[in-house]
Amino acid sequence: MAEEEGATEEAEAARRLFAGPIRFELGAPRLDILPPADLPEVAFAGRSNVGKSSLLNALTGRAGLARTSNTPGRTQELNLFLVGEPPVLRLVDMPGYGYAEAPHDVVARWTRLVGRYLSGRPSLRRVLLLIDSRHGLKPADREVMAALDRAAVSYQLVLTKADKVKNPGAVQALVAEHSRRHPAAHPEVLVTSSARGLGMAELRQAVRGAALGEAPGRGPADSSA
Repeated sequence: MAEEEGATEEAEAARRLFAGPIRFELGAPRLDILPPADLPEVAFAGRSNVGKSSLLNALTGRAGLARTSNTPGRTQELNLFLVGEPPVLRLVDMPGYGYAEAPHDVVARWTRLVGRYLSGRPSLRRVLLLIDSRHGLKPADREVMAALDRAAVSYQLVLTKADKVKNPGAVQALVAEHSRRHPAAHPEVLVTSSARGLGMAELRQAVRGAALGEAPGRGPADSSA
């Protein structure tokens, strides 16, 4: 009973947090213009058409917080959002990867920016790696997972667009089986749908817990559990 009450309290705390003030802070095409690493940060990563902006908007309950576009690869910088007033954490919208039609120099610039942020940002608590439920893990996703393992950055897989598949649970099981082979991956795979609001409560709890209740993202915070 106490465990259930604790879970309910955590869910309510997460709901209140994301119902409060949230605002765009800045877009950073370079690391030298990032703000001081004075708040815990949770970053969102994924392929360019995975629905990252839509998920951020659904998570925060604000339709226009993150810009959405039908053109993959629109986000070309680190977009930072402050949560709470006074702010208690940052959300970081990272440039999408795996967009083959982007110019080579643009892709290279994105890769350097993201790599340096992931390996050198002391306030980063976790990366939420978004996976399209319709396609499962693609080679680009596996490469990013391996890179996060090498950098010892804690990350958690989040399935998007679950409303577009008949059996999201089966996709979740397959992705979870693969993620268990990766030392920096969180054991729980979340299932979401921005269109239907599926999984938003669980995602809010995951973000709040990673930012405020667990160790920094230099390796899985729960690895000693």
